Amino acid sequence: MSPTASFDVVNPATEEVLRTVALTSAAETDAAIERAVAAGRSWRAVAPGDRARLLRRFAEAVDGDLENLAQLEVRNSGHTIGNARWEAGNVRDVLHYYSAAPERLIGKQIPVPGGVNVTFAEPLGVVGVIVPWNFPMPIAGWGFAPALAAGNTVVLKPAELTPLTALRLAELAREAGIPEDVFQVLPGKGSVVGQRFVEHAGVRKVVFTGSTEVGKQIMAGCAAQVKRVTLELGGKNANVVFADADLEQAAASAPYGVFDNAGQDCCARSRILVQASVYDRFMELLEPAVRGVVVGDPAAPDTEMGPLISAGHREKVTSYLNGQAPVAFRGSAPEGPGFWFPPTVVTPSSASDPLATDEIFGPIVAVLPFETEADAVAMANDTEYGLSGSIWTSDVGRALRVSRAVEAGNLSVNSHASVRYWTPFGGFKQSGLGRELGPDAVEAFTETKNVFIAVPEL
Repeated sequence: MSPTASFDVVNPATEEVLRTVALTSAAETDAAIERAVAAGRSWRAVAPGDRARLLRRFAEAVDGDLENLAQLEVRNSGHTIGNARWEAGNVRDVLHYYSAAPERLIGKQIPVPGGVNVTFAEPLGVVGVIVPWNFPMPIAGWGFAPALAAGNTVVLKPAELTPLTALRLAELAREAGIPEDVFQVLPGKGSVVGQRFVEHAGVRKVVFTGSTEVGKQIMAGCAAQVKRVTLELGGKNANVVFADADLEQAAASAPYGVFDNAGQDCCARSRILVQASVYDRFMELLEPAVRGVVVGDPAAPDTEMGPLISAGHREKVTSYLNGQAPVAFRGSAPEGPGFWFPPTVVTPSSASDPLATDEIFGPIVAVLPFETEADAVAMANDTEYGLSGSIWTSDVGRALRVSRAVEAGNLSVNSHASVRYWTPFGGFKQSGLGRELGPDAVEAFTETKNVFIAVPEL
């Protein structure tokens, strides 16, 4: 095996090598896709109730391995143990949710003259799922669970940095009875494995979560084959705090809206827009909340924020804090081994400052004042992204007006929650295309087939 055919997976909290993982080659990817094509002929023919039972068994296998999956994610991704347990539980819950879908993929009988017209929801074929390193388990599940439920086969590429939980999920799928070629995990480079998903005619859809830049490349490549895509891309989300909000609650919760997963979250509320009349008071309340964020060993139960994913990513985040950066205050972070970075609050003088416009993808939050409701909406929308955001106010009318006016796919009022598997998730503008999760996600993995049966008149 050549030196370039494997990758050392590193614990970002200790910088220790966890495991060396073989990287899938282009030829191996093609062979896996061909196996998935062949397996699709029998998988789509599995009776809906039997496919549902297999998905429920997969969910139960995940539940039985939940603590192992969580500990694996702590070591591989630096996620806090509390977050990792939630993430493994989310995979279980999403599998359970979509296990109901095979028996509910109903079509329509449409009244037409001269006969009977019915529609069928047919599987697409092979679905390629490309998963990022920031939330390896749940984002994988959001792709493979509805795709499998709809009768598709899946080839999944985890991020190079974080393949371990995906590989374990593939083992659990086998244990649950999912045929090996129906769900395959292929660790490898995006430029190799991901590119073959885009180029290979056997893959009929690509689901990608990652940067807007790469998402555009994938979309362009898929266009050559009229291949479907779902894209969940970047975000520079606004947390809008009005003067009539519960300022204590808004300030206390703000760090957890941006510093969760060390800010490595497309939904992070990395811009806090505060009404000018309460700006000073909000900053007074925010400082102790930020300094109180517990950063440290992600395996410790009290830890609230772990390390960044890699040395290279820490260097990128650090580059935003040059000597002139308007740092208001910072929290703390451990010294020594690990890719640590303290929670940091900046106060750029302009909304056009890169601190306020770029998706830094780290624990840096920009706080800016606004005057009126119209100003708040304009500032929130002054970005190429449109994924998520929060609105803090005690005025229900204002909450509805601003929610309708802000150009983002997922908004929360007096909350920072973005993801519920019962509801659709996705972005506006440069934040993506299509929706994941919710009751309609399975439809995105099917083709509508229309069948007319001529019926002779009596």
